[in-house]
Amino acid sequence: MHVRNRESQADRSARTRGALLESAARGLSRYGYGHLKLEQVAREAGYSRGALYHQFKDKQDLTLAVLDWIGETWMQQVGPQIERESEPVAALLALARGHAVYCRRTGARVATALRIEFSGQDHPVGHEVERRYEQLVKRCRRLINAGRAAGTIPPGPPARTLALAFVGALDGTVSALADRAPLDELLTARAVAGVLGLDPLAVTQT
Repeated sequence: MHVRNRESQADRSARTRGALLESAARGLSRYGYGHLKLEQVAREAGYSRGALYHQFKDKQDLTLAVLDWIGETWMQQVGPQIERESEPVAALLALARGHAVYCRRTGARVATALRIEFSGQDHPVGHEVERRYEQLVKRCRRLINAGRAAGTIPPGPPARTLALAFVGALDGTVSALADRAPLDELLTARAVAGVLGLDPLAVTQT
């Protein structure tokens, strides 16, 4: 009985933490870091401010946890779609489509908003955002190099430059088409196809 109670408490704590993280992600997407109010995050998640401070020591701690949560849930939801594709172009398009779908629910545009907000600043949140951004650029660069080696992506700008443009088109299109499903998915895939030098109109709705 004692073990079951402990497990139940752990489950409740995990649910509380998850709800607070999702609420904070939405708040960061809407208001940014500077204007995020922890009381509002807690209220919108359905918990007290005390419950939030039981899980996170301050706004910075909460925001870093949101970035970890987004990274983990993105990999759980989008990662398998990428890995299923053996051809690099298909993997890049799967990344774009999966990212667009992921951003519908989670407020994952928070990373883009924070990157702009902390640009040029020496701050732990800004450093973590840049680290994760660089990870995504490197993933795209590897796939671009593989596509060029296979002859499915035409030659052109350096692979890193193309990867930066790919991620820019990805983030920009998803942000511009927020709440416009299912066109967000289709047009994000078309936007990145154009960056890669492919025919965007060859990308169809699935």
